[in-house]
Amino acid sequence: MKPIVSKDSIVYFNEECYTALNSYLEKANHSNIFILVDSNTYQNCYAHFMSKIEGSYEIEVLEIEPGEIHKNIETCSSIWNVLAEYGADRKSLLINLGGGVVTDLGGFIACTYKRGINYINVPTSLLAMVDASVGGKTGVDLGNLKNMVGVISESEMVLVDTTFLETLPTNQMCSGFAEMLKHGLIQDRSYWEKMIDLSKLTLDDLDQLIYDSVVIKNKIVFEDPTEQNIRKYLNFGHTLGHAIESFYLTHPEKPTLLHGEAIAIGMILEGFISAALLSVTEQELIQMSQVILATFPKVAIDPNDRQAIMELLIHDKKNEKGNIYFVLLNTIGDAKYNCTVSDDLIIDAFDYYDSL
Repeated sequence: MKPIVSKDSIVYFNEECYTALNSYLEKANHSNIFILVDSNTYQNCYAHFMSKIEGSYEIEVLEIEPGEIHKNIETCSSIWNVLAEYGADRKSLLINLGGGVVTDLGGFIACTYKRGINYINVPTSLLAMVDASVGGKTGVDLGNLKNMVGVISESEMVLVDTTFLETLPTNQMCSGFAEMLKHGLIQDRSYWEKMIDLSKLTLDDLDQLIYDSVVIKNKIVFEDPTEQNIRKYLNFGHTLGHAIESFYLTHPEKPTLLHGEAIAIGMILEGFISAALLSVTEQELIQMSQVILATFPKVAIDPNDRQAIMELLIHDKKNEKGNIYFVLLNTIGDAKYNCTVSDDLIIDAFDYYDSL
């Protein structure tokens, strides 16, 4: 697969990943190399990754606990301190080997340590391959508020080795499909139609769909790297989805929701709102809902929790001057940003989701 070139980075795929990486390492002459992993990727992915590295380098492994709950400034502080103890300087390299938590957090650590060191993302989950590792967004959560602290700065390269997907549990694979479905909904109807029946996909199909998904996101990011206009499209399903995810993160008595599971709910809710305010047809709404629910079983959201979820919307990063802005769909494959939505219509969207 041909590498995908963005403004300041290149995404490589499968065996070409390691050809590019080894060439880069040989030429870059880094003072030392650090690999950030969580305990899952250290166990399941680290040995495979290291087997692909040629040459002799001074490499230190930095291991964190897995899960969104650890994507915070406290984890960053501990890693910054370890880097300092190992004498990391501005010629050091940080390789982030993991899912979205590792790539988001590791990118932020690299961008802020000594005002910036080089980093490489090696996404090991489907979600990270198609979304979290591409586009230069880095960051951590502030309490239960998603990605509130961060910077936009692209990695030296992104290495998408789909071999790592063999280590993923089913729910983590499904979580990544949410972002792929989103890419079709906001930008490419033909891509959406390829994703409609995931049960028929082969591994070769999946490789191509991952590639196509990265192409869609890269095209948007290339045109609007700092999210002034069309990059906001990538937030479809995320305004309500992030609020739901944040609420569930701080209520341990509730079911655990992965990022993609929360975004799937958000896409149905915001699809309903799109049908109410824009040009999404009833048939399109039904199709969207059925396709999403085929992969993401419905979550019972207590009506008593709706107000608390809606109160979290004020923290959405698209908001300006106290106004809550949504990304909605004109139709499948065509999005619109900076849409305002009444509280009553949001309640109607929750009612619609409950009725499915």
